[in-house]
Amino acid sequence: MENSFKFYLKEISQNFQGWDFSYIRNRMVESVKEWSYHSIIIPYILQSNSLLDMGTGGGEFLSILPFPTKTIATEYYAPNIPIAKKRLEPKGVSVIPIEDENNLPFADEQFDLIINRHEYFNPAEVARILQPQSYFITQQVGNENDIAINHKLGAPNPEDYDPNWTVDHLAKQLSENGMIIKTKRSLTYTTRIFDIGALVYHLKAIPWQIPNFSVDFYKDKLFELHQEIQTKGYFDIESQRYLIIGQK
Repeated sequence: MENSFKFYLKEISQNFQGWDFSYIRNRMVESVKEWSYHSIIIPYILQSNSLLDMGTGGGEFLSILPFPTKTIATEYYAPNIPIAKKRLEPKGVSVIPIEDENNLPFADEQFDLIINRHEYFNPAEVARILQPQSYFITQQVGNENDIAINHKLGAPNPEDYDPNWTVDHLAKQLSENGMIIKTKRSLTYTTRIFDIGALVYHLKAIPWQIPNFSVDFYKDKLFELHQEIQTKGYFDIESQRYLIIGQK
């Protein structure tokens, strides 16, 4: 058991780029959700003439969508920008680095559709750059998402943890900026972790979950969880998502 633990801890050195978790596919698995963000946005995209994808990551998701000719993607996280540019610009998508997410470099009413998957947004800015009668569709990570990882390892809450970050709070913010809420949903689902290496890799990829995470600092707690997984076969955590569709 100890040999496998040492092997799994080396997963921290595996390369991670963009927003590609294929390395731990089938080792960290999500249960079936009540909706598909991909399937929801397709009909809206097919009717769009000017699309903004907020927080495109490495462009993995946008690149497989039937986006219109006038499509722009933004990205705040610097390491993702060259990856997104390499993937999207040959397809005609402009990738715009963002330094101030509260002051977007776009004209008033520039887009007839804005999509946002797990990215921060300023409701006033969204309303400003969205055309009248047009839609903003966002899937957000809930405030209790994967918090069991932190509790299990004795780690502090994520850096951006906010108990007020609820789907009702987000919908209220959009409504206060002139948006009509067409859809407001929240769900909790299970993410099953089959080995401690997958968790270590995951925590490296999303450094905001446990601030300053290192395998050395959390080694004892990681070994306890490794033993639990070896005995039970897996470790389950609750993940949380919000879905909001708003119309200006």
